[in-house]
Order: sequence, then C-alpha cells, then structure tokens
Amino acid sequence: MRWIRSYVGLSSTRQTMKEDKALVYEDWKECILPLITSAPLELNPKFFGAEQYFAAKSLISSRSFEIDDYHGFGMVALADLFNHKTGAEDVHFTSSPSHCESDNDVDGNNNDEYDNSEDDVQLTQSSHLRRNRSLTALVGKNFHSVSNLECSSALADDPTVLEMIIVKNVKAGSEVFNTYGSLGNAALLHRYGFTEPDNPYDIVNIDLEVVLQWSSSLFSDRHSRARLLLWKRLNYSGCGSQNSEYFEISSQGEPEVELLILLCIMLLPEEAYCKLDLTVATAGNFSKSVSIILSGNSSIAVGETLEMGKNLLLTRSVCDALLSLADIRESFYGSNSIEDDIKALRRCCCNRERKLYHSLMLRVSERKILEKLRTYATASAQSFENARRISKRKKLKRT
Repeated sequence: MRWIRSYVGLSSTRQTMKEDKALVYEDWKECILPLITSAPLELNPKFFGAEQYFAAKSLISSRSFEIDDYHGFGMVALADLFNHKTGAEDVHFTSSPSHCESDNDVDGNNNDEYDNSEDDVQLTQSSHLRRNRSLTALVGKNFHSVSNLECSSALADDPTVLEMIIVKNVKAGSEVFNTYGSLGNAALLHRYGFTEPDNPYDIVNIDLEVVLQWSSSLFSDRHSRARLLLWKRLNYSGCGSQNSEYFEISSQGEPEVELLILLCIMLLPEEAYCKLDLTVATAGNFSKSVSIILSGNSSIAVGETLEMGKNLLLTRSVCDALLSLADIRESFYGSNSIEDDIKALRRCCCNRERKLYHSLMLRVSERKILEKLRTYATASAQSFENARRISKRKKLKRT
C-alpha cells in the first residue's frame, strides 16, 4: 500500500501506514532474518528480504477479513469472489454451530424474521446459528443421499470447515456482496486498497498533538500540560493507535465527548481549574468534578447542566476551539481546496487511475466531515447561547 502516501499527503492514513510498516519490519527481523542466516536452510536473501516480506504481508492482509469469534481474521477460499459492501452483506462465512455459541443461547428465537432494514445489517452470532439450522434443514429436504448427510455431519465436527450462508434474500441477477466489517474509508484504503462513496462509517481523526498545538497557541506549555494531566487523572483518554492518541469525528461531524471535556478543562478559568484539581486530589468525586467543569464554562445553573448533558459542554469557547481544530486538521491536505479535490475526483477514472481515485475519495470524504464539524460547532454555539438566555430569564422570574 506504499502508493497511498503519494496522494493522501499528511492524512492519518499515512501515519498509520508508517507505524504498521515499522511493526512489520520488526516481525521480519524477528522471524525471517534468523532463517536467512541459518546455515542448513540456505535461503536466498533476494527472495526473503524485508521488501519481499512487506509485499507478501500486504497481499495476505488485503484479502483477509474477520470471519467470526472462533476463527478471528483470515483468508477464506472463494470468499474473494464477492465484493465488499459496508453494512450490507448478502453472504456470511462462519463456523459450524458446534464450534460457536451453544444452541441454548438462541432457544426461543426460531420464529424471528430477518428483513433488509438497517437495524438488521449488524448480524449477531445467534442469528448466524438460526440460519445454520435452516440451511441444514434445507439440505435435508432437497438431498436424500444418506452418504451426503453423513458427510455433512462429519464436516460439521471439523473446526477447519466454514459455512457460507445467505443472510437475506437476493434478487436473481443482483450482485452478491460480502462485507469486511463496518469500516470507514481510511481503514478500507489502508487494509484493502479501495474506498466507498458516502460511507456511513467514515471518521476523521484529530490527534492529541493537534489539540496541544491549538492550546499552545493560546496558553503556555505549562498550562496545556497541567490541564492535560488533570484530564487524564479524571480517567479520560482518546483512542489509541500504537504510538499515538487521537479523537474521532463521526461521519455526521460530531466529536467525541472526551474531546469536549478536554477542551473544557483547557478553557477553565484559573479559579475553577484549581477547585477541580483540589476536588480530584482529595475526594476523586467524578460527578462533582463534572459539575465544576460545566459550571466553570457557562453561566447556566449546575443542576440544569447535569440534566442537559453533552450539549452544555458546547460553550461558545469550546465551539470556537472545534473550529480551530478543524482548520488545523484541514491544513494537512495542503494548499488545494476541497473544491479542487472534488473536481480532480470527477475527472479521475476509477479503472485507469485506481490509486489516485481512491486516495482522492478518502481526502474528499474526510474534508466533508470537517465541513460538517464546522457546521456542528456553529449550530451548537448558537444553541448554547439560546439555552443561556432562557436560563437567565428563569432566574429573573424567580427573583
């Protein structure tokens, strides 16, 4: 997948690839290099070098997917015949029922109906087992050969055997899809070398380092480090990816609550920060700590704040911070605007320029999410101001 970096630029995919390549190199160094230097084997280094190992590893991983809880990730014969479609699989590969959950886990569910609604896309293990039993009944109804049934029974006891099952009705002439999982375009491009338009599982990562970069532009490094440490003492953390920590922005442009709380702590007035720091140090009272965070960032009563939840974290200053983070993250794509990328994507032929096409698709999808983040921040700031005005009116009426 080394070609990706030429087009994606400084996106999170490039950093992930760099980290993964370092891990793969360590695998080669630990497992393959000793074999090359082993006298009895006399392996030719030309065919067993690090680059050859990278190529073999990429080939296998790009055709592997999560089979089930029993087998984990792996390659499956014939499975590559089916194209991937996020959240809309038609066929599923799974272990035979004897190697999965017991039948007791699904008793009483035999009459459940399966339809094509979005809620049914994510299949549970129990639904797989119901279909396995239906498939067995179908086989028994249509094939009368005792030897065939005995063979099927023997194969069911073999842990290396997988069943390919249809999970919903497919019209004649329609393409049949497998799925590699609920993956965003960055993960699809990194693992399998392709993307999907309008992928509902798309995300944008904002590294913790980007948040610290924003904070350092407003406050001292000492201020930023102290506030970050307090956030961690409250048992908050971002998502982890090997050597980095980051926050996810959803396909709808919504940030994780952990990021909002970190921004709130960064923006707390000094008096509120000291009060929060003392509370954590002496009592470790989490609910009281949240009250201090919220009351320190707004003029809305704490009692109302706790009821209103996440929205009360979205103060004007926090929303301004989100806008700044979106701008910093946007700068990673270079001087080209999103309109330039969209035009380039429309001119690009998926078949002739496959690498460029999917790289541009990733850039465009990520930048659209950043646009949604800006819209989300702007709308949330306005909603917060409206809530604050209503709160003030209520206070005046009471007095």
